[in-house]
Amino acid sequence: MTNPFCDGIRRRDALRVGTAGLFGMGVSLPQIMAGATLASEAGTPAKDVSLIIVFLQGGLSTIDTWDMKPNAPAEFRGDFNPISTHVPEIQLCEHLPRLAKQADKFSLVRSFGHSNSGHGPADHYLLTGYLPTAGFNGGLKPNNQRPAHGAIIARSQGPRGSVPPYVCLPKMHNSGGASYLGSTAAPFVVEADPNSPGFSVPDLAPPLEVSSNRLDNRRALLSQVNRFERAAEVHANTNAKAMNTFQQKAFDLMTSTATKSAFDIAQEPEKLRDAYGRHSLGQSCLMARRLVEAGVRCVLIDHTNWDTHYNNFTVLKNDLLPHLDSAMPTLLQDLSDRGMLESTLVLVTGEFGRTPRINKDAGRDHWGPSTAIAMAGGGIQGGMVLGASNERAEKPATEPKGPADLAATIYHCLGIDPKTTFHTPEGRPIPIVPGDGKVMYELLG
Repeated sequence: MTNPFCDGIRRRDALRVGTAGLFGMGVSLPQIMAGATLASEAGTPAKDVSLIIVFLQGGLSTIDTWDMKPNAPAEFRGDFNPISTHVPEIQLCEHLPRLAKQADKFSLVRSFGHSNSGHGPADHYLLTGYLPTAGFNGGLKPNNQRPAHGAIIARSQGPRGSVPPYVCLPKMHNSGGASYLGSTAAPFVVEADPNSPGFSVPDLAPPLEVSSNRLDNRRALLSQVNRFERAAEVHANTNAKAMNTFQQKAFDLMTSTATKSAFDIAQEPEKLRDAYGRHSLGQSCLMARRLVEAGVRCVLIDHTNWDTHYNNFTVLKNDLLPHLDSAMPTLLQDLSDRGMLESTLVLVTGEFGRTPRINKDAGRDHWGPSTAIAMAGGGIQGGMVLGASNERAEKPATEPKGPADLAATIYHCLGIDPKTTFHTPEGRPIPIVPGDGKVMYELLG
């Protein structure tokens, strides 16, 4: 199922990797494995931190959730009231009571904002750190002019063990691609909702009922398909030899017990699944924890539809916020209980906020100049607020922070030098963080 936004674009997965890649079609697991080799040759940073991005696509109304303005005029402050949290200095929306109890585990950046209020460009800005330039087409799939954070991480650090380094779920995000880094840094796309009955990952592993004999037959078929590569090896064709190695690794990944186990959400206790919430956001957050626990370095959760132009308060109260209020606090508590929070950076954000003034349809429109993001774990202090917006949440009232600063902070927390530069296929050097991006050291413990 896909959800159309106000721009009429349907956000469908467009980059698929999987078993077909073993036979030369599409973006393949062998290409991901080749990228692992490149990353390992580049060296591994001292830190070993993973990243979970909970991307609330469409645009979270932060003025109604974690940057409320109860003293503003009614046409700005809206219908909701703030409540106290576990941290006396922080108040949240009354419809986030469970999250309020976890306020000591995350921090808010309330002076966050940027210059674009269009879905496609703003998505790209948040997920790459770069504002798109002329010629950007938000409807392309993927639409990256610059690599997404997950692609940078995959290219820099490679995988841990047999699992892919970068995963998108439950579908591909348009701005989650690898751009000039190529297919070896592209995400592995789950392309299935973990909340669905009988959830499985069609592009990762063969169906569980496939017998070992059939797998052996597939291995034999692969061997026949690649006979030209073996012949080429006789003539010292090192590229063909390398690809054969990557295909073998990909086959091992497909049949790996550890990998199957990581994606088998049914192994989780029913009580914990209930706590996360029996909905796409809740089960995606649980799956993200499982994947990070298994060794995945970056998980991008793409959750829609937060584009509340109409009936903003009804939709938030009855649908969106209850889901967020089960998924996010349970994820933070679960990571903490397992001793994983310090080694897992969690980012919760949309592409922008919503307009401070309520529109005629009881909704709020797009608003890039002022939003707020939540960050936890991975070296981020809990229970603090960085910066502030003005009295109506129209713009930052303190030193502004933006997507480039977020990118620099993410890479710093993961042990990647924000000043790192990669090159395009044409040899053009491009820094992974724009020149104005600065690490938000105030957030670091």
